[in-house]
Amino acid sequence: MKLSSLPRRRYTPHATPIQKLERLSQHLGGPQIWIKRDDLTGLAGGGNKTRKLEFLVADALAQGADTLITVGAVQSNHCRLTLAAAAHEGLKCRLVLEQRVPGSYRKTASGNNFLFDLLGAETITVVDGGSDLSGAMQAEADQVKALGRKGYVIPGGGSNALGAMGYVVCAREIMAQSLDMGVAFDEIVVASGSAGTHAGLLIGFTAANAGVPLTGVNVRRPRAEQEGNVHKLGVEAAAFAGLPAPSRESVVALDQWVGPGYSLPTDEMVEAVRLFAQLEGVLLDPVYTGKAAAGLIGLARRGHFRPGANVLFVHTGGAPSLFAYQDVLASA
Repeated sequence: MKLSSLPRRRYTPHATPIQKLERLSQHLGGPQIWIKRDDLTGLAGGGNKTRKLEFLVADALAQGADTLITVGAVQSNHCRLTLAAAAHEGLKCRLVLEQRVPGSYRKTASGNNFLFDLLGAETITVVDGGSDLSGAMQAEADQVKALGRKGYVIPGGGSNALGAMGYVVCAREIMAQSLDMGVAFDEIVVASGSAGTHAGLLIGFTAANAGVPLTGVNVRRPRAEQEGNVHKLGVEAAAFAGLPAPSRESVVALDQWVGPGYSLPTDEMVEAVRLFAQLEGVLLDPVYTGKAAAGLIGLARRGHFRPGANVLFVHTGGAPSLFAYQDVLASA
C-alpha cells in the first residue's frame, strides 16, 4: 500500500515548526537543542495523536462508521484528541479509561478529564489496570451495533500499522525542514509509549536512509519489552506501507527515567517541565514529554552528545494534563 494512496483527513494545515532552544542549550552547556513542535498540531490542544488520527479517522469514515471507540489511561491525550476529531467530523465517541494507577480516575479532576466532558464523550467506561482493553472496546462496539449504528475501534495511542503512518509522514517532514534550514541533526529524541510515534519515525528515517540515531525515552515499560514492542510494530507498519523495516539494532527505548511507574512523578520530570517553561516558554506534560525531556537533559549532562551536536527533541504535546498535576509542579 503506497502511503500517498491512503485516505487521509488533514487536521494540521502546515508543517509544525522546528525551533532552536537557545537558552536551554546555554543552560546545559553542551549540545544545541532543537524542538519539533508537534504540540502545535491541529485539534483541541494538539499533540502527536493528531497525526495518527488523520489516517485512522479517514479509514473510519470510509467504512461508514458513526462512532469512534478508543482506550487510554486516565488523563489520556489520545482520548482527548480522538474526541476532538469525532466532534470535528460530526461523529459520536466512546472512551474506555484504564486506571493504571489504582483509584486514579476522578471525573472532577482537571486537565484532560475535564476536557472529556467538554468535548462531549458519549460514554466513559473506567476499568482497572491490566483489564482486557480490547474486550472492553469490543463491548462498546457491540452496544453501538445494537443501537443500529457502526463503531470503529481505535487502539490505545492510535498505535497500529495505519496510525503509525502519521509519523512516517512526520519523519519526511523533519527531513525536508532539515534540508531547508541547513541544519543536520546528529540525534533525535522522542517519548516512547504506545510505540506508534517511535515506530513511525523509525520507518520514515530508515526509508529515507537518514542515518540519524533515534533515541526513545520510555515512559512505562522496561527497556527490552518496549524495544520489542516498537520493533514489532515497526516491522508490521513498514510491511503495510511497502517500506524497508527498521533493524532491531536501530530501536532504542531507554528506561532510566520511567521512575516508579507510568504517570507517577519524578524529580527529574518536574525539573524538566519547569526548565522548558521558564527558559523557553514551552509547556511539556508530566506523563510523556516531561519524562522524555528529563531523559534528554540527563543524556546531555552525562556527555552522551558531543559538544555542539544538533539534537532534535520531538515534542509530542500533552500540556492540558498539566492542570491535573498542579500540586506536583507548582513552586513550593
